[in-house]
Amino acid sequence: MRHPSMVAVAVLAFIALSFAQDDVPTFHTQAASALVWGDDNSIGAVSSNGLDPVTGNSFHKLSHGGIDVSSRLGFERISMSEAGELLNFTTTIVNNTRSDLSVRYGGSSVDGHVPTPLAVVLSSKGLNKKKRKEVLEAAKMNCFSSGFLSRQNFFTAGPLSQTFTVAPRSALTVSFVARDPRYYSMRCSTEGCRPTGTMRFAVTVNTTDFVFVWPGRSAVYCGK
Repeated sequence: MRHPSMVAVAVLAFIALSFAQDDVPTFHTQAASALVWGDDNSIGAVSSNGLDPVTGNSFHKLSHGGIDVSSRLGFERISMSEAGELLNFTTTIVNNTRSDLSVRYGGSSVDGHVPTPLAVVLSSKGLNKKKRKEVLEAAKMNCFSSGFLSRQNFFTAGPLSQTFTVAPRSALTVSFVARDPRYYSMRCSTEGCRPTGTMRFAVTVNTTDFVFVWPGRSAVYCGK
């Protein structure tokens, strides 16, 4: 059994080496340990897949020490008049412990590029014209209005150090939206268009990074 700090070092070193050619750091974290979905050799973590019984969408789940963290990946077009895609990440943290859990944004990468959460507001009413151009309105994004993304809790540009609290025997879902930083990132077939490459994102629960790895082709199109 490996010590948590050794696991963190190994994970971060692996990520750095994987994207050394881009010379872009993937995660900036002070977490004491890191758990990566699909790597169940690290201190008793258990990875699994599942399907949402309502939507049929797949999700990854990573469990450790009474904490269950699940994730989903989606995407939609920025707008009919603007090229590019928005990548949507949503994570649910279930606290089966007897203590409060703190939840923070842990980082993300798309094929070695580092996107950051965009500025999202529930409503742009009351904002001046300049501010309206700097934010995305959740009500106008189908991935929010359809329920794929949580409209109650989300990481947004600016206060990335914002921390959410999950009480014992309860759950919290938090989402964030990022612009795909790549050009020509879509591949189309008879089954539709999907992002290419590999997406990685992490949520920090207390002092542990829960890292999820998704192939772009698995992303759910939650746009119109």
